[in-house]
This record gives sequence, structure tokens and C-alpha cells, in this order.
Amino acid sequence: MPKVLVIGGAGYIGSHVVKELLEGGYDTLVFDDLSTGQEVNLFKEAGFVRGNILDRKALDAVMSQNVDAVVHLAGKKAVGESMENPQKYAENNINGSINILNSMVDNGVKHIVFSSSAAVYGTPQYLPLDEKHPLNPVNFYGFSKMEVENLMEWYSRLKDFNYIALRYFNAVGYAADKSITGREKNPQNLLPIIMEAATGKRDGFAIFGSDYETPDGTCLRDYIHVSDLASAHVAAIHRLMSDKKSYRLNLGTGKAVSVKEIVDATENVIGKRLNYRYAARRPGDPAVVVAKADLAREVLNWRPRYTDIEEIIRTVWNLEL
Repeated sequence: MPKVLVIGGAGYIGSHVVKELLEGGYDTLVFDDLSTGQEVNLFKEAGFVRGNILDRKALDAVMSQNVDAVVHLAGKKAVGESMENPQKYAENNINGSINILNSMVDNGVKHIVFSSSAAVYGTPQYLPLDEKHPLNPVNFYGFSKMEVENLMEWYSRLKDFNYIALRYFNAVGYAADKSITGREKNPQNLLPIIMEAATGKRDGFAIFGSDYETPDGTCLRDYIHVSDLASAHVAAIHRLMSDKKSYRLNLGTGKAVSVKEIVDATENVIGKRLNYRYAARRPGDPAVVVAKADLAREVLNWRPRYTDIEEIIRTVWNLEL
């Protein structure tokens, strides 16, 4: 089987990708600096090299180990932080990705699956969002993802190189078999914050905005289970190595769920009330963001398995039981 290097493979999404690759029989190697990834998320069946994507020598050393394809999940991802500290995101997300691409070219590695984001689209001009939607990110995080996509497009034109950029919508959940237990450090996303409130790690949480033009006044988002994201990465590796074409693909369910619906569903799953309050809208938060993911289904022969929001929430709550 091909050898796949998962950069950022000890992180939340990365560890689920590694799990899917191992179950698919791939020879899997993880490269991670453990700045946000965790050792508890490493699988003994996969090799592990501790290193940083800003260290070109370390990348060359691991890339030279007969690697056939790369999965790149080593980007920083806090939207607010990216606006306060763009230099950190420029260095890690853009310069670090350039290091990865250059190391791949120099070591003869021709295939990469890149962890991109729906943030490349910015404020939706129409819904659902498809891959033809204009790219106009409203935060530096989204800009950094767009820049790496554009770099890969140029490399694919100029070198014997191909890529698939997977534009995630809202990743949620954990592996249902509890094989991955490491929680995200300092979570920024809704469901991990809710779970910290549910387990007493925080007093409560805020719902930002109650006056959007949506059925219950709160934002609508497209939540996709992390195991479904992971299976798409494995399908993308297979596709890259079989037809050697490049793609940019949305990964979502096409189903919009409101913030309040997430809170209500969590209360149903855990059997108790949560402490929350309504706060002012956050700048740049669109009322609705939902994916059109038909192209991923066509190109990757991929379908989300998790479509019920309570089932998704249960995969997180089960880690607490």
C-alpha cells in the first residue's frame, strides 16, 4: 500500500484521518510538533516523527522516507487570533506550507491533500455555497487557506504535482469507538465549548446573536462529523493516485443546523439544562453558511454517514461517560 505522511496527525482532525488510513491498510507516518496535537491521539500502528513545518531540514528528512502522498493539516485555525496576529498565520500557514510544497518537489512526492476551509468564501453571495462561489475571505485565516490553494494550483501547473484541497465546513464529533480521546486545547468552536460547560470545566457560554433572519434568530451552520471528514481524505488519496488530477472540494452535509438547535440537542443527549446567555453578534458572522458538496460526492464517491445531530453530539458526550 502507498505510504502517506500526515502532517498534523496528532491533532483533532489529523488523528481521525490517521485512524481511517490505518483501517484502509495504508502505511502511515505522522509528523507533528505537538503544539496543539497530543501524544494521546497517536496510534502505535503509525510511525511518528516530532517536527515543525518551519524546519525545512526536518521536513526533508521525513519526506525522503519513500513517501507517496502527503495530508497537510498543520495550519493554525483560530479566526480571531488570525486577525490579531496575522504574522503568526502568515509564517505558519503560508510559509510553512511553502516549505512542505518545496520539500515534496525536491523529494519527488507528487500528491497532497490539503486541509482548507469554507472560510475562503467569506460572506456568502448565494446559498448553498458551491466551489464556483467567489473567493473573498473576511479574515486572515481564510486568506491564508486561499493563498495555499493558489500556491498548489501553480505548483500543479509547473511541476509533476497534483492536489486536492478539501474545504471543511464545521467539524464536530469524535470517533464512535472512543479510540481518540484527546480534547482540543483552548477550544474555539461551539460544541467543544458546550461540552466544557456540560462537564463543569466552564461556568457557561454565550450564543452570539439572537436576532438573525433565521427561524430561531441564531446562526445556521453546516456541521459535519469528523469521521466523515476523515473518510473523505482517504478517498482523496485514492483519487489523486489513480487519476492524477487536482480538485478543490467542499466537505459538508448540505444541512443547516442553528446554534440554538445544537444547544437543545445537547441538552437532550446529556439530560440536563445548560447555562448559557445571548450576547451581541460577532463581527463577520454570516447568518447562514451551508455547503453544496455534490462535487465531492461525484469525485470521491463519498457520502457523509452521520446526518443526525444528536447522534453526532452523542459521539462527544460518550467520551465523558
